[in-house]
Amino acid sequence: MLDAQLTPQPIYLKDYTAPIFTATHISLDFQLDPQETRVVSKTRFERINAGPATLVLNGSHQTFEGAKLDGVEIPPSQMALGEDTLEIFDVPDRFELEISSTNCPEKNTALTGLYISGGNYCTQCEAEGFRRITYSLDRPDVMATYAVTISAKKDACPVLLSNGNPIANGEAGEMHWAKWEDPFPKPSYLFALVAGQLEAVTDHYKTASGREVTLNIYVRKEDLDKCDHAMLALKNSMKWDEEVFGLEYDLDLYNIVAVSDFNMGAMENKGLNVFNTRYVLANKDTATDLDFDLVEGVIAHEYFHNWTGNRVTCRDWFQLSLKEGLTVYRDQEFSADMGSRGLKRIDDVRSLRAGQFPEDAGPMAHPIRPDSYMEINNFYTATVYNKGAEVVRMYEALLGKDGFRKGMDLYFQRHDGQAVTCDDFRAAMADANGADLEQFGLWYSQAGTPQVEATWSYDAAAQTLELHLSQSVPDTPGQTAKKPMVIPVRTALFGQDGTPMAVTYAGATAAEHRLMLTQAKQSFTFSGVENTPVPSLLRAFSAPVKLSTAHSDQDKIFLASHDDDPFNRWEAMQSLASDIILAKAGAAEATGAGTDAAALIGVMKNALESDALDPAFKAEMCLLPVDNVLMEQVAVSDPQAIVRAREAIRQDIAAALAPLWEQTYHEMAGGGDALDRTARSARRLKNVALGYRMAGAPMDVVAECYLQFTDAGNMTDALAALGQLAHTDTLERTNALAAFYETWRSDALVLDKWFSIQAGCLRENVLAQVLRLLQHPDFSAKNPNRFRSLVGAYAFANPKGFHRRDGAGYRFLADQIIAIDESNPQLAARMIAPLGKWRRLAKPYCSDMKAQLERVAGHPGLSKDSTEIATKSLA
Repeated sequence: MLDAQLTPQPIYLKDYTAPIFTATHISLDFQLDPQETRVVSKTRFERINAGPATLVLNGSHQTFEGAKLDGVEIPPSQMALGEDTLEIFDVPDRFELEISSTNCPEKNTALTGLYISGGNYCTQCEAEGFRRITYSLDRPDVMATYAVTISAKKDACPVLLSNGNPIANGEAGEMHWAKWEDPFPKPSYLFALVAGQLEAVTDHYKTASGREVTLNIYVRKEDLDKCDHAMLALKNSMKWDEEVFGLEYDLDLYNIVAVSDFNMGAMENKGLNVFNTRYVLANKDTATDLDFDLVEGVIAHEYFHNWTGNRVTCRDWFQLSLKEGLTVYRDQEFSADMGSRGLKRIDDVRSLRAGQFPEDAGPMAHPIRPDSYMEINNFYTATVYNKGAEVVRMYEALLGKDGFRKGMDLYFQRHDGQAVTCDDFRAAMADANGADLEQFGLWYSQAGTPQVEATWSYDAAAQTLELHLSQSVPDTPGQTAKKPMVIPVRTALFGQDGTPMAVTYAGATAAEHRLMLTQAKQSFTFSGVENTPVPSLLRAFSAPVKLSTAHSDQDKIFLASHDDDPFNRWEAMQSLASDIILAKAGAAEATGAGTDAAALIGVMKNALESDALDPAFKAEMCLLPVDNVLMEQVAVSDPQAIVRAREAIRQDIAAALAPLWEQTYHEMAGGGDALDRTARSARRLKNVALGYRMAGAPMDVVAECYLQFTDAGNMTDALAALGQLAHTDTLERTNALAAFYETWRSDALVLDKWFSIQAGCLRENVLAQVLRLLQHPDFSAKNPNRFRSLVGAYAFANPKGFHRRDGAGYRFLADQIIAIDESNPQLAARMIAPLGKWRRLAKPYCSDMKAQLERVAGHPGLSKDSTEIATKSLA
């Protein structure tokens, strides 16, 4: 077990105290060198609160050289240098502090602070990376203006970038320099510097007020042809934010840089967004349709942070969802407006259930505003982001679109330029609308996914329906006896003709009503219900809850065939499919549908033959719930039983609808290689049809699948075919994988796909294949994208391969976590999640998984990041 002295100590929200001193302006001078970068910081400090005359600065992973207070060298007796702090004693109320230090970007494998990626200098300061660059008050409630001077060799670093606006530059011999100034106060986590051999794609955008903004996307020269989609997404984001929220960009320059080594997806540094290349680079030859959507969404997300995160930031890291949940909601709404709102909602909920629901039900469960943490990097979670976005969405459900906009306007009016809390946001929403949101605040403090149960009774004589709703929030670590939440439940009643009925509730007659569940149990009465209805509940997933209903199998079939809410129509099919698969797997919780797939096949057939449905929505209606989501629906699961049951049902569907799958495949093949929504929708359905054809009779279809691979004019079709071939034991599989590698070996992002497809295949020897790929000359654990593409794809997305009865999959993941932890703790910590599910597994899986988790937790010298996740997962 861990030595008690080495165990990370928690930091508590209740212990927050405002800083005694703040920084008002910071000047930074960088002399870049891969082995010894020199940083001189000059910071103006002033006292803002009572307290001792000692300034305590954060700092680590650098060599301290000296400090001056108001130009005078500070003697050793007036300061104390600790492992991660620098204390200056007897400071006045206002002063300038100059600090000199050096660091080694070349050896910074943690990818936080200042490091080198692909030969270029890059920074990542959120959450606490700035302290690796210079000694500072590295906390989000200290906001300062910045002036940055960067010096480097011209040939090595022709491009020198930082936040804000360029104000001067020059050169001297082989060196040159550039000075940047950011006029907007910001916390240190938003500081950014990039320098190296990059080239820019440039465009311009005219704001609503008529200002022209220069837009640059900096990439390697060979990637210049992959930036058009990202640039279009940026311009669309700027226009959308002006139109929907009245928010205009505030600088004359907006820079994006794409780097290949990045722990996160992207970073919203003021005026200089740093992106993982995965979320910038895209053209039809190298990116799938899903990749295009991801680029659009992440570009929008980071741009929207300019207001929700930069202009108004979080007071402390416990308030992280203030900026992240709100901005995820904003990027979701943007993407919905750019494409299909119904499909976007399905996709968002699918992600929530796959990532956040298990988190809420496991040892790492925490509210969207946590009470404590040991390592803040571990709280960039699905709960903070995705559940946080759902909480913001509920504000809109409660207040309406106009009311939500009023609340946003008041929020910016009150807090522009400030570091604030989740309570400040809730107060703005309440005050702008004269609403009481006190109970709603429980969404910020209570962990766990509320369970809502629905039953109903119909009185034909009175033509009324009484709907009974009850709620409970399960116990989570450190929290029991939860209070009832505010849960908006959008509801419609469908008549026998398949259309929503205009019924009366609370004096209003409409086809849909918004019910507010605020108590443990409530009943709601609808009148004017002329015939026996089928309720459609929680429409558009109006709250992040688990809903169980009294719907019969016939009710689900009815809703899956008639519901006019795309989410609930899809949800009815998912529920029906889950019942069938879990019953076949022998799960104790399974009810109703038994093992007969005929009902499900009928629903899919009706969807495929419908002239009214979009092809992409048809595709969604034909996809079964994935294994990991099915496993979360039972208290104790046998992973391999669920995998076998799902695959058996899938094969039944493939065989029963074989002619229709073939017909659909060929009908949709005429969509071409265009990137418009119509062509992408056709590709989506075509490739779902291909998957079922390969599931039903792969040997009869493998030649046609290989032909799609060789003839594909876009990455979506090529990768879909390669993914299907990868499951087979055929010469076509071998040839396709070899051809794909030879074509794309020099494109890192595309080669990531090659690794992932092999890690996710359903062949019996997949682990042996993954172990061989670890030794491949193109595999490097130092690159987070490559590591995730192989190790992550196997552990997170291949239940059949990972949950081996001999426990070898668990041992493999533990080995990789321990190996990567020393060089990149953030990456290692995020890989522990699959091992944290041991309590939910049947024997022998649970004991084998727990043993590997204990091995990780007990490894000598394990990082603080990984220690927190591992120990909480065992507690």
